[in-house]
Amino acid sequence: MTAPARLLYGGDYNPEQWPEEVWAEDVRLMKAAGVTSVTLGVFSWAKLEPRPGAREFGWLDRLMDLMHLHGIGVVLATPTASPPPWLGRLHPETLPRDENGQTVWWGSRQQFAHSSREYRRRAAAITEDLARRYGRHPALRMWHINNEYCTIDHGDEAARGFRDWLRAKYLTLDALNEAWGTAFWSQHVDTWEDVIPPRRAQYLRNPAQLLDFRRFTSDALMECFVAERDIVRRHSPDDVPVTTNFMPFWIGQDAWAWAEQEDVVSVDVYPDPRDPLGGQYNAMIGDMTRGQAGGRPWTVMEQAAGAVNWREVNQPKPRGLNRLWSLQSVARGADAIFHFQWRQSRQGAEKFHSGMVGHAGEEGRAFAEVKRIGAELALLEEAVAGTRVSADVAVLHDWHSWWAGSQDARPSAKVVYEDVVRAWHRALWEAGTTTDFAHPEHDLSAYRMVVVPQLYLLTDRAVENLLAYARGGGRIVCGFFSGVADADDRVRPGGMDARLRELFGIRTVHEWWPLESGESVDCGEFRGTLWSEELTAAPDAEVSSAYRGGELDGLPAVLRRGRAWYLSTLPEPSALRTLLAGVAAEAGVRPPLPGLPAGVEAVRRGEVLFLLHHGRDEVVVELPAEEGPLRDLLTGTEYTGAVPLGRFGVVALRGERGGHGAA
Repeated sequence: MTAPARLLYGGDYNPEQWPEEVWAEDVRLMKAAGVTSVTLGVFSWAKLEPRPGAREFGWLDRLMDLMHLHGIGVVLATPTASPPPWLGRLHPETLPRDENGQTVWWGSRQQFAHSSREYRRRAAAITEDLARRYGRHPALRMWHINNEYCTIDHGDEAARGFRDWLRAKYLTLDALNEAWGTAFWSQHVDTWEDVIPPRRAQYLRNPAQLLDFRRFTSDALMECFVAERDIVRRHSPDDVPVTTNFMPFWIGQDAWAWAEQEDVVSVDVYPDPRDPLGGQYNAMIGDMTRGQAGGRPWTVMEQAAGAVNWREVNQPKPRGLNRLWSLQSVARGADAIFHFQWRQSRQGAEKFHSGMVGHAGEEGRAFAEVKRIGAELALLEEAVAGTRVSADVAVLHDWHSWWAGSQDARPSAKVVYEDVVRAWHRALWEAGTTTDFAHPEHDLSAYRMVVVPQLYLLTDRAVENLLAYARGGGRIVCGFFSGVADADDRVRPGGMDARLRELFGIRTVHEWWPLESGESVDCGEFRGTLWSEELTAAPDAEVSSAYRGGELDGLPAVLRRGRAWYLSTLPEPSALRTLLAGVAAEAGVRPPLPGLPAGVEAVRRGEVLFLLHHGRDEVVVELPAEEGPLRDLLTGTEYTGAVPLGRFGVVALRGERGGHGAA
């Protein structure tokens, strides 16, 4: 029998930093806060194995038993993100090297060489013993492998691994030379031993080599994850899932590939509380993570209860913001909300990073809000846990395209891929449109509309997938400088894939005209920013907007051919929002609740309609007149006609018979 779905709540718990007499107090506070699960052991390798081969499990035995006694589940981590100092001292080959050949020493965290045989052997050994001891402990709820895989290594063992990876991919040196374009600058590779990671060079390095090294690094780290995952699975019941935590929208991992190896997809998300669009960023990470999870519920593995410690200025979250963003993640599909960390450290590099229990203790404002979140998640659990979020619009995103398009020697260093993606997601979010993120090779047939903010590199398979979607009647809106390169970062003939030029009604791409910071172009009804292109339209294309003045006067800024649109610039935010909302309306996409006040977000999850207010001034949200009474699951209040929302207000509405309101 499948266990009922739950909304898990808690945070990273690092009790080894505290005297053992504090543990009982921690449990009391956890129960008061509604904590259901804690993450243990993330950075505990030196505590578990203080010297080579030693095992100190007594303290963890007592903690696991203590958590179980009080009904608190454990997300047990393998400690392999931070090897103990003795490993680097005795085995310096386990330490990574940067592209200048400098050793990355111990004294922080993540100081492991992912391709090091000795590191992998030691990591497997501690994982094996940990899993054998606790794999069937009644407190165990989930396995958490390593932490924020982000190590990049250019050392000798990484070079060996890179060569092995390339042999498996290309089979022959001739194929490698062709893919890398080594005829340029006399870079022909005559033997596999000539191949090294992209280390410090005199000038610009081979972009195809850089791209493959990105791919290799993601795969090598994933090998480390899979090895530990397989160990813990052998020692645990089938219903204990395994995860590792992604960093949000981070360039180093192909999270599409990684997510296929996880039972539960989890992410760490830290919006800046000073950012007026922090809620949009949080929504974007939620949509992206849900996409990686294939629409299934996902996990917020880390978020801050207050301030972080790694920005230039670290302000706390204002009153109510942690609650708002926590419930926003639930609304967008999260079934677990965890914080880093439970109790704020008094020593070490993160002593000014907030905790659920901060330096102010249980009297602090942060802990009061933590308790409220825990209580409200319990109220939502029955109606929300395990349910899905539906979306009619897909935002296409691919790490390989990001890797290729972010290198040096491109037309503009001002084009920052993640900023472009965020601008398009913002436009859809402000228009009230719920989105999924999808890979360009995924099945897109379920979506009424697909948007491509910018995909510089598109594989042949991805191009054919877009064409098939268009032939099936789907609407596509594509941003500038897309479809330029193939999978080897080789520029397509004509500067853009010919099949895409035909799709969008582009006869010729003459020149790319990137813009300076603060520069814009007149497109008639709006201003274009960041980029422009000198295009000739095909005879059957419709020029929706044209450039006015300058070198591009009269040339198309926005093209349309049938159900496909191409934007050769980045419209200012209001114009991009209007354009995408118009196409969505043509496609039959309807917001969960139209006509919302500015700053209010509506999201449906299962039978529940969430309304989330990202502003500080009270607003009133009108409900459709035909709706019957809707009850707020958080307060029990019944609403008909209108819902008032105060500062950072949230309601979770459900009809009396389980319905959620207007379709």
